[in-house]
Amino acid sequence: MIICPSCGSKVDCDLCLGCPSCGARAVGPPLAKAEHELASYGRAVIAFSGGVMMSAGLLVAIVAALVENNGVWLSLSNILTAGEVAAWRMKWVALPVAIAILWSGARLTGSIKRDPARFMGLRAARAGLVAAIVATAMLASLIGITVPERLRRQQWSIEAATNADIYTFQRAALEFRELRGAFPSTFKELRDYVPDPDGTIAAALSRLDPEGYAPTALVAAASTKSKTQSLRRSALRDAVTGDQPLDQAVSFTTYELRVPGPDKLLKTDDDIIVRDGLIMRPNTP
Repeated sequence: MIICPSCGSKVDCDLCLGCPSCGARAVGPPLAKAEHELASYGRAVIAFSGGVMMSAGLLVAIVAALVENNGVWLSLSNILTAGEVAAWRMKWVALPVAIAILWSGARLTGSIKRDPARFMGLRAARAGLVAAIVATAMLASLIGITVPERLRRQQWSIEAATNADIYTFQRAALEFRELRGAFPSTFKELRDYVPDPDGTIAAALSRLDPEGYAPTALVAAASTKSKTQSLRRSALRDAVTGDQPLDQAVSFTTYELRVPGPDKLLKTDDDIIVRDGLIMRPNTP
């Protein structure tokens, strides 16, 4: 079965007798196969180009990071930092591309090696594959170097956000004490009495657990003997709610605020404890 060059239909007969579909006839028998055929260089070009393009892309990204940060070209530390920045920016695009280039380059190089009579350029293909491997290794190494530092920075950002909420609460508690003469018994009192025009106090209180707040007071016992007694929020909450003025005998003079630690659970060993504005983190004496 052959294909008619005039109409493209499949023909089972001899084209010298004419195509059944269009009637075209061959002017002569098919040409004989060439005695010598040149080997193809296309596969080697593809493999070589993939490795070169990947290496050049990484180099251009590093140079762009250097120019962006006004880095000194001859400074090794600046070049390394620029490489880390470039690798981190390219990670989601460069890694899939690197896998595709490595896989295709290995396949093309293998096919050239297996059939050298049809394909040529084995050295160029291997050079492109090596360039792709080196660029991928550099990219993975630069990304791996940045991971610990980025994890530390993420933890710093979490701690900074937590500290901001704590400082906002402390500021609001001090304002409440200036207005009412004592610390609040609940978060609700803090919202009701302290002005919050920009909403920062409400936002901070929404991220803090009210169960972690425990105000205390030193009151005089009603007896002939003079002694002090520490009362917790659970015993005095009803005495200072609503619009009733705070009685100096039961005024909250101190407080403790517990903020969940990394486990996100309250009242565990990794809690952050705040006593009258003093932040004490785990393992802090």
